[in-house]
This record gives sequence, C-alpha cells and structure tokens, in this order.
Amino acid sequence: MSEQVRGAEESEKPARLERPARREKPERAQKQPFLYVVVCAAGVACGVSKLITAAQERDWEVGVFATPVAMDGFFDTAAVEARTGRPIRSAWRRPGDPRPFPAPDAVVVAPATFNTVNKWAAGLADTLAVATLCEACGLGVPVAVLPCVADALASHPAYRESLTRLRGMGVRFGDPYAGAAGKDGGRPEFAWERALDLLERP
Repeated sequence: MSEQVRGAEESEKPARLERPARREKPERAQKQPFLYVVVCAAGVACGVSKLITAAQERDWEVGVFATPVAMDGFFDTAAVEARTGRPIRSAWRRPGDPRPFPAPDAVVVAPATFNTVNKWAAGLADTLAVATLCEACGLGVPVAVLPCVADALASHPAYRESLTRLRGMGVRFGDPYAGAAGKDGGRPEFAWERALDLLERP
C-alpha cells in the first residue's frame, strides 16, 4: 500500500476523544464544635476572656450567655463580643427572631454562683442563662462547672443538696473556689482552663 493511500485512510479515522482529567472532590470542611459559656455575677467574671481564648485555641467556637446581673459591669461585654464575633445572650428572643447560636456540643458555667447553682438544680428557669442550663441537661451534652462560692455559703444545706443533684444529672464540677485572700493579700488564680479539661474527660 502506497504511503499516500495509507495516509488517506488514517486521516478518515475518527479522532480519539481524550477523557477529561478526573477532578478530586474537595474535602468537606469539618464542623467546628460549639461551646456555650454561661457567665454569672462573681468578681472573677472579669477574666472570662481567658476561658474564651483557651477554648478557641482548642478549636471550639464560642457563644456566651450571661445572667442579667453579670451583664451589669462584671465583665467587659464589648471585648467578649469582639472576641467571639457574636452577641452575648442575656434575654429571651422575641417570636420570629432568628437563633443567634447553633445548638451546643458542650456547656461551661464559669464562674458559677450560689444563686445560679441552686436555681438550676431546682429547675427555676427565671433567666435565660438558667433556662439554658436546664435544657442542656436534657440535651445530653457535657456540662462543666467552675463554682465560685464563699465558704460560708457553700456550707448551706441547700447548696450541698444542689451539688448532689446536679452531679447525679451528670454535671462535672471543678474544685470549689472561694476567692478568699491569702496571708499576703493576694487571691488565687481562677482555673479557667480546668473547665475545658473536664469536658474532655471520658
């Protein structure tokens, strides 16, 4: 067969279609766990940003609830909102308002006061903060508490019964913190990160 004929036959063959390269599907972004931080009215509440920062460093996204009294000068609300990128929740939503936070993967109460612990254990949901805690137990998410209660109040029978009831509900408690000044006049550090350690406990 002559070169001319062979060339003509080859030119008549349909061109082979190249398959497009297979595109790799991008990995789906993993959902960041969401942590509710409930702040009560105690002097150490001014340091709550330490907890928020530590939680974010452990890959938590954070939303903050506060009791109405805690909102009245116990911590820097503007700094906390700037840090979390979300408003602090202290009052109930009006009908039709969107939910500003997703459902929690865990909850921290720090500092937890005598009043809040007792109302929570009794199911007295008269503030959004306490109502959130009552609901969290029903959701089955881990809840860690750092109590900040003076020794005289901590000895009250109602408080001791509240601790027993909440522990029976699966709530995890850090060591009590009375905030009493030492001989040198200084106060011990509040162990903010201990709450995160409690959440990670099996």
